[in-house]
Amino acid sequence: MENTTSGLEPGLYIVAGPIGNLGDLSPRAADVLRRADVIAVEDTRVSARLLRHAGSDRPMIPYHDHSAEGVRARLIERMAGESVALLSDAGTPLISDPGYKLVRDARAAGRSVVTLPGPSAAIAALTLSGLPTDRFLFMGFLPVKQKARADALAEVAALRATLIFYESGPRLSESLAAMAQGLGDRDAAVSREISKAFEETRTGTLSELSARYADAPPKGEIVVIVGPPGEAPPASAEDADAALIEAMERLPVSKAAGEVAKKLGLDRRALYDRALELKG
Repeated sequence: MENTTSGLEPGLYIVAGPIGNLGDLSPRAADVLRRADVIAVEDTRVSARLLRHAGSDRPMIPYHDHSAEGVRARLIERMAGESVALLSDAGTPLISDPGYKLVRDARAAGRSVVTLPGPSAAIAALTLSGLPTDRFLFMGFLPVKQKARADALAEVAALRATLIFYESGPRLSESLAAMAQGLGDRDAAVSREISKAFEETRTGTLSELSARYADAPPKGEIVVIVGPPGEAPPASAEDADAALIEAMERLPVSKAAGEVAKKLGLDRRALYDRALELKG
């Protein structure tokens, strides 16, 4: 593949920008921003400041997920012979933004796709929270409407993982209260203005944090980290009997005992004996 006039190979370059402190821009990202033939940005006014910091005078093209299909098609066409950098207003492009369509179409057209890793508010807040990091799920922004929000929380309530949400200041207290109701009053952390002058992380239970922000909605970019659920209480004898009765309606005794043992974490042999008693 031939290099462009900038020395970069033609294709798409996904560039992670700072989420606050401009010093977080990596040297490699700054180099691409100085050399790309064109830079696709969410907002030219926001990105102009970063490009000045990087020493870049490259032309910008407004691009976001609501852009007309023709804008994306023209960018894909340009990637055949030019280097196109994709830059979001803050952090890593495509996170909490369905901009994956540009990557999808670029790959479908056989274009080269390169990513330049860097800052992400979701991961930064996770590291600040002091909550488990071995399994986590990024949820983005919760729906605004109460029913849709409750449904979204119900989908993940039983998931044994730390949850990551983005939220706005005016909605923060109400969302934290909804999380407490839908997920249980778990340990949580609220981080805002990460890597900026007024960076702050507060920890507590969801209800405590909801009360804290009820009368004083915070400003800035906000990430909410919610810990996983606590250990489920052990199944009772009544739970085991009910599960066995239901399973035996579908399965032979042996298989029913095996299914319930796996589901409830109980001894299979004891369940088999109990299933025979119930069947008798």
